[in-house]
Amino acid sequence: MSLLDTLDPARGLFVGGRWTTGSAGRFDVDDPADGRVIATVANGGPADATAAVDAADAAAATWAATPPRERSQVLHRAYELMMRDRDDLAALIVAENGKSRADALSEVAYAAEFLRWYGEEAVRVEGRYGVAPAGGSRTVVTYRPVGVAALVTPWNFPAAMATRKVGPALAAGCTVVFKPAAETPLTAFAITRLLTEAGLPAGVVNVVPTTDAAGVVTTWLEDPRVRKISFTGSTRVGKLLLRQAADRVVNASMELGGNAPFVVTADADLDAAVRGAMVAKFRGCGQVCVAANRFYVHADVVDEFVARFGKEVEALRVGPSSDAANAIGPLISPGAVEKVTSLVDDALARGARIAARAAVPAGTRGYFVAPTVLADVPADADVVREEIFGPVAPIVTWRDPRQMLTAVNASEAGLAAYVFAGDLQYAMRLGESIEAGMVGINRGLVSDPSAPFGGVKQSGLGREGSHEGLHEFTEPQTLSLDWPELP
Repeated sequence: MSLLDTLDPARGLFVGGRWTTGSAGRFDVDDPADGRVIATVANGGPADATAAVDAADAAAATWAATPPRERSQVLHRAYELMMRDRDDLAALIVAENGKSRADALSEVAYAAEFLRWYGEEAVRVEGRYGVAPAGGSRTVVTYRPVGVAALVTPWNFPAAMATRKVGPALAAGCTVVFKPAAETPLTAFAITRLLTEAGLPAGVVNVVPTTDAAGVVTTWLEDPRVRKISFTGSTRVGKLLLRQAADRVVNASMELGGNAPFVVTADADLDAAVRGAMVAKFRGCGQVCVAANRFYVHADVVDEFVARFGKEVEALRVGPSSDAANAIGPLISPGAVEKVTSLVDDALARGARIAARAAVPAGTRGYFVAPTVLADVPADADVVREEIFGPVAPIVTWRDPRQMLTAVNASEAGLAAYVFAGDLQYAMRLGESIEAGMVGINRGLVSDPSAPFGGVKQSGLGREGSHEGLHEFTEPQTLSLDWPELP
């Protein structure tokens, strides 16, 4: 029996420790590999959103007062349970998200690590003590839970985006109201069930799946008991939520869109650059906010890089992720296919050429786009300026490093970047010159639970992961103590 068979999606609201039906009927979740409906899910509405806050608020004081060691133990047990069920969780991600089996297994391990990391961080919410410069007083600074936290996650990492937010919130002593993406709610249900099995008290985490995201999240932002919004998604939606959060001055963390440059210098190790490009571009079928979006390759090596990279891309096996041999699965929806296809068509109309393309087997159903390498791409093409969110790699040629950096930094996005260079000092200097929150130096990955994750400019506010991610869910409080001289 699969994990999906053990879930009850029609009772997918989890409020106050109970699984219930939604007030807005139900909605379907489909498999993007073939479009078939795999589950019918309880659909929450504003009334359910309020009930979730009622439960979180009722549990808040007790959870905040729970000793950090006990909160830590819950997270550690949840980590162990996720690893126990990693194969079933991966199969669930494949079914509702469509990513390859290998990518899904990697995501489960990555997601579980956030629970382990914040299980360790829960007991390290430190404060500080100091002497006032003028004398006569002492200052004690403590960090308190911010309060009820509203968490909103996207569909592209249904497990990791959940644990990257839930982990630090619980470690800090916050209770949670959580809206998973309507495209991928099932993984959220499974993780919630594991948290409950790990001993999480009723009301600490409450889950509201919905097709009315605006209604549910607005209800939370207008509720005075909600003191935190943590959102991962598009820049457009993030701006709307920030405007709403401003009305009540709600503490906000935003992880928004990206447009990651991938820079290859003349002295780069091209074997390493191609390996890094395959990971940075095609992990999750390119539907990753830190995915390499635009490739800037030095003119001296561009032909060789395109040839090597293209050979690897043409070898990618495309098809339903239910077949573990397939490396590239479908995009999430027909709309995603339409967008990626239009970006490729615009680039070709502007003079770009298809340098390499993988084959999509004839008769394949679902939302598939062939992995593609575009060469001779004009720097102002839409495929360079916009976030692609698909398996297309546009390559721009450069010679002058200052002109290249000007082009790289012209984007309003600043989430991730990648630099491949033989001279490590030069690579570091390039990395420091790029306006991005994270830069991979000679590697195609930038994410790790122990490292701060987040961007600059319109890619977001705040950081997830690391110790910084814990403090996103705390508020510092100053205690000023009178300190008279001894008699």
